[in-house]
Amino acid sequence: MATLNIINTNPNKYGVTEKKKSELDALTNQVLYAQDKVEQLQAIVNSLTEKSQLLQSQLATEKANKDLALSNKELLDQVVDNVIDLLTASHGTFDKVVCSDSRIKDVSNSIKEVMDKLIYSAEVVNKLSNLVIRKKVQNPLISDELVTMVTNAGKDANNAVALTLTALNSVFASQATTVESEGTMSLEYLYAIKLYEFITGENLSEDPVDDTSKKVINIIDKIRLNKRKIIIIEEETTVNEPEKACIKELIYKAYNKASLRYKQVLIASNDAMKQLSEAETALSKETGVLNSLQSGLAAANAAALAS
Repeated sequence: MATLNIINTNPNKYGVTEKKKSELDALTNQVLYAQDKVEQLQAIVNSLTEKSQLLQSQLATEKANKDLALSNKELLDQVVDNVIDLLTASHGTFDKVVCSDSRIKDVSNSIKEVMDKLIYSAEVVNKLSNLVIRKKVQNPLISDELVTMVTNAGKDANNAVALTLTALNSVFASQATTVESEGTMSLEYLYAIKLYEFITGENLSEDPVDDTSKKVINIIDKIRLNKRKIIIIEEETTVNEPEKACIKELIYKAYNKASLRYKQVLIASNDAMKQLSEAETALSKETGVLNSLQSGLAAANAAALAS
């Protein structure tokens, strides 16, 4: 009879044990699934962290390249401004030299006119002096004072002619210096134009205006207009024939390319940081779920051992 009682009580105990085991297995599977998910998310976070760090490093490099390209561009703009100032100054100085040359020519013509009159006057005075001297020989009544006065007048007239010749010679020397200065300023102006053309690749020499002053003004206006034009590129491009490209084009394109690359890397870096933040949030959430499941499994195991 005792044996029969044992057999009757065992099935209930077996059923309870199987139920607990099934619950423990389910909890264990949930924990394993959560662990796998956490490991996947951790791998994603690690990968995105590495990617973000690489992009941050690349971003710093591109920022330095962009700053250097900007510095080169600003330096080029400063050089162009200096060339424009040189052209403007050369134009102003050239105009003043031309004006001075014109005035010197006027003075030279005036002095020559005065000298011609002085020479004529000196000849008249000398003839008068000779006539008075001859008359003095013929007529002793002519006073010595008159002879002396006429003789001195002749000398003064000759001295005046000599002084006028000296003044005219000085004017001619000044005119020669002015002409030399005019040539120097013209050469300086020409070099300034060639320097600007070399830097910008623009052709300023082909101007149909004949008047030099107007041509200079037209060139300066053209320079100031072209200076406001900006070379822009929207994507990575290369100069097909860099040996034919001007300095301005190369430097401006280098800056635009550096700016574009920095912008692209910045977008990629921000996107990577956003993905990393989302992945870290998901990892934190799943880690919390895993910890909760592990705590539940530990409690279930403890309860099973206690029963």
